Amino acid sequence: VWTPAKAAANKERDVLSAYAVSIGESAEIRASDWRFYSEKVRAAKYNLDDSIVKPYFSLERMVEAVFDVAHRLYGLRFELRPDLKAYHPDVLVYQVTNDSGDVVALFLHDNFARAHKNSGAWMSEFRSQSRNIDDVGTAEIPIVINNNNFTKGHPTTLLSFNDCVTLFHEFGHGLHGMLSNSTYRRLAGTSVLKDFVELPSQLMEHWVRQPQVLAKHARHFETNEPIPAELLAKVMAALKFQQGFATVEYTACALVDQALHAIEDVDGLDLTAFETATLDKLQMPAGIVMRHRIPHFVHLFATSMYASGYYVYLWAEVLDADAFDAFVEAGDIFHKDTADRAKKFIYSAGNTRDLMEGYRLFRGRDPKIEAMLIKNGLVY
Repeated sequence: VWTPAKAAANKERDVLSAYAVSIGESAEIRASDWRFYSEKVRAAKYNLDDSIVKPYFSLERMVEAVFDVAHRLYGLRFELRPDLKAYHPDVLVYQVTNDSGDVVALFLHDNFARAHKNSGAWMSEFRSQSRNIDDVGTAEIPIVINNNNFTKGHPTTLLSFNDCVTLFHEFGHGLHGMLSNSTYRRLAGTSVLKDFVELPSQLMEHWVRQPQVLAKHARHFETNEPIPAELLAKVMAALKFQQGFATVEYTACALVDQALHAIEDVDGLDLTAFETATLDKLQMPAGIVMRHRIPHFVHLFATSMYASGYYVYLWAEVLDADAFDAFVEAGDIFHKDTADRAKKFIYSAGNTRDLMEGYRLFRGRDPKIEAMLIKNGLVY
């Protein structure tokens, strides 16, 4: 990943430099310049304004979209249960059933920002799935919560496309909990290794990028007109913009993390000098800094959870792109046999088998990196 990402980032810097020169500024692109000129070039190239895009992505429509995708892939149905009161009036409670009509989960959707609510987006559970709560193995269904922090709008809530990706991402984590089929709670759902836990969520993101899904669900909240093909094409093209930069700033952190945790003697360690030397050895492209400099690299020091493991997000991108390619190769993004394998070996298995063994059972082979590089525009 590092070599093609650096090459892409260097090309992106050349584009920014040419733009800077065109408006009478210096050709040198420093770290403090990069994002400024990037936004200028993005605006000129794609002419995408939230006021144009967001009316086609209402929260209500996008929730319908994610439920529709879950139904077409995994046979799930979501029935709103207004009689079940949650911890806040904004939180909607759904009863989730499978194709046989069996209740498999309760799903709580907490989508809006409010005072005293944590920021960000996350999935959690009031109760994990299990089949071992008594002597006869009575099943206990999971109670899954998706939290987002969208700003409530009137007359409806409109989302940016990045918001839509977040909605699908967290719902992928939710599916990991709702589709769990484990005897023991401690092995259920998302109770897996960190380098696998983002696969179900990032895999789900692919469907919000599919024209087939957006043509059906991305409709103007007032006129019900589908999103124009030209606008949709711009939204899709913009997804690959500056991916070289994004991959470099992230991967640099992951590589520095690995190098830092390989040190055996830390007495007298100068972290600034270490960081500089490591990035020089990696030939970090000029004008880009690590996404998280060591002094505020919270993932590494807040807990041991991500120590030497910051790579997991990029590894999940390799897995999710390769996994989605299974649907592409089948010729149908809702291909039943492929979806059944994804459900059995990715979403339902939890930590009941070796995770890479499960991936091989789904894919028929080890993961390959090519699909991720193509998706991100790092190779063609």
